[in-house]
Amino acid sequence: MFDAPVPHQDPGSTLPPEWYHGAMYEVFVRAFQDSDGDGIGDLQGLIARLDYLRDLGVTGLWLMPVTASQDHDHGYAVADYRAIDPQYGSMADFDQLLAEAHARGMGVILDYVMNHGAATHPAFREARAARDSAYRDWFLWADTNPGGWSIYGGDPWHADATGHYFAAFWDQMPDWNLRNPAVLAWHHDNLRFWLNRGVDGFRFDAVGNLVENGALAYQNQRESYAIVKSLEELIDTYANRYMVTEAPADPLGFARMHPGGSAFAFGHQHDLVAAARGDTRALELVAGFPPVAPPTIATILSNHDAFAGQRVYDQLGGDHARLKLAATLYLLQPGVPFIYYGEEIGMAGGSDMRADESLRTPMSWTHGDHRPAFTTGTPFRGPSVNAATHTVEAQRADPDSLLHFYRAMLALRRRRSVATGGYGDVVVQGASLGFIRRAGAELTIVAINTGDTAVAVPMRGLAPGASYRALWPSEWLPLIADGDGAQTIVLRPQSLAVFGS
Repeated sequence: MFDAPVPHQDPGSTLPPEWYHGAMYEVFVRAFQDSDGDGIGDLQGLIARLDYLRDLGVTGLWLMPVTASQDHDHGYAVADYRAIDPQYGSMADFDQLLAEAHARGMGVILDYVMNHGAATHPAFREARAARDSAYRDWFLWADTNPGGWSIYGGDPWHADATGHYFAAFWDQMPDWNLRNPAVLAWHHDNLRFWLNRGVDGFRFDAVGNLVENGALAYQNQRESYAIVKSLEELIDTYANRYMVTEAPADPLGFARMHPGGSAFAFGHQHDLVAAARGDTRALELVAGFPPVAPPTIATILSNHDAFAGQRVYDQLGGDHARLKLAATLYLLQPGVPFIYYGEEIGMAGGSDMRADESLRTPMSWTHGDHRPAFTTGTPFRGPSVNAATHTVEAQRADPDSLLHFYRAMLALRRRRSVATGGYGDVVVQGASLGFIRRAGAELTIVAINTGDTAVAVPMRGLAPGASYRALWPSEWLPLIADGDGAQTIVLRPQSLAVFGS
């Protein structure tokens, strides 16, 4: 039965205690690697690429939905919360993925869709069949359309044979009635099902929309914050797990509600990209980030949703110097950075596709016959527009490539001062930014010039007379502080320098 209770059975964790303070990697499994030639990425394909991800330097993977779905693409219309979509493989494949990722020191978090399910879910099928169904109150119904509602430009109430049901995002994704304790308990059982298998946590979709209190009060209601708090309390009963929430309209509010996890800092990605372009006001905003203590905030440059922005390559016009600046700004700052698959090689979006689809093209491993080593068959979707030039294979051979730069920054991210340390001695001067990350006696000193002319970045807060070795670029001479614990770092246009104790 889809609603069978699931008891708590924590298998423990073999990951380092602070694995989720590193960098995460968002994977659209459908687009990452196909193992069987059907043109669709799958779990065995992802397993085959785990060494690539380990060598890149990420410490965790966020899998976009891999559960059985009605849409068979983006996966957010979940038809079975306790089954792997057959297009991606089997539960045995999933268990193997967990074991292989853990063996490489990487955690795996799943996308969990709590706000809505699929119209093909057995609970909704029964609920819509009869008004007296045992599952009727698992969803939101009205005898007639209440009127006056508009969510994201559409009426969320949809006519059906036995009444009107509420589905805010799509008429094939009815919202769960999360005021019903049985529904909330069932979702908790679903979470335990995956946690018991060894999953390392979850990314929770659309948490700002969990509960509605009327046509003008459908986002960020107090009940939604309480539900998110209950999720953290459940996950905290398992060892070394992590959660992150999507709440674009109030990321900081949700971040404060569950300080043991994270919330995506929507809006901040626009400041990061603008700062990388040389926008001095945006750089000031980036310098003042984060407004809450890490790790309760998660950062991105872009992701799978068009509302978050185009792929970073497209936003920055393919300028590799500025792509490197954008990466530096969020990989070395506080918070938990999430890299969207392909970002590390400068993948562009697709062409002649709907907005979200253009962000979800097959990974560009190598170029050939419009199949960039993603599949031996016909890919489910066309390639990135720069798949002929921006591939993993090409960038592995180029020591100055974006891929090698990401590897270098992610190696720095593993320093304790960067992963979990403090953030201070911030200086913003025109288009330049300097800051120091600290953990005990370890310092990481970062200076960035986003402008078009050379700058001198004055750094303070150093140990008087101390010498700090160059971490990036490695050929620089050591940075030696003067008697007042200060020193100036001279940077070329659109460049950076990192030193450390």
